[in-house]
Amino acid sequence: MGADGQFAEYVSHEEFRAGLPAGRFRIVVDPKLARRYVSQRLLLMVVLLPLIGVGIALALTGQTWLGGSLVAVGVLLNRVLMWQAPKILLHMALRDPKVYAHVTQNGLMEVRRA
Repeated sequence: MGADGQFAEYVSHEEFRAGLPAGRFRIVVDPKLARRYVSQRLLLMVVLLPLIGVGIALALTGQTWLGGSLVAVGVLLNRVLMWQAPKILLHMALRDPKVYAHVTQNGLMEVRRA
C-alpha cells in the first residue's frame, strides 16, 4: 500500500526490466516465500535427494570419502541456494514475464518506485 492508503500501481515487466538497472525501483522480497518458490521452481529436491542418497549409499559400501563428499556437496548446495533465494528470484523475475507476474501478484516480491 502506498503512503496515502492506496495500493501501489502495477509496474509492467518491460518497465521493470528497463528501470531496475537505472535504479528507478526498490524491490522488497519475502525471503521465506522466495526460498519455497525457488526450491519448487528449480526442482531442488528432485536433484539433491538422489545426490545425497547416492552419497549415503557410497559411504555405507566403503567409499567413505566419496560418499561423504557427495552428501556434503548436496547439503551445502541446498544451503547456498536457500541463502541466495531472494537474488535468484529477482534474476528469474527479470528474465521471465510469467515469473514476474506470478511473484508480484502473489506477494513474493514487491516493486516500489524509488
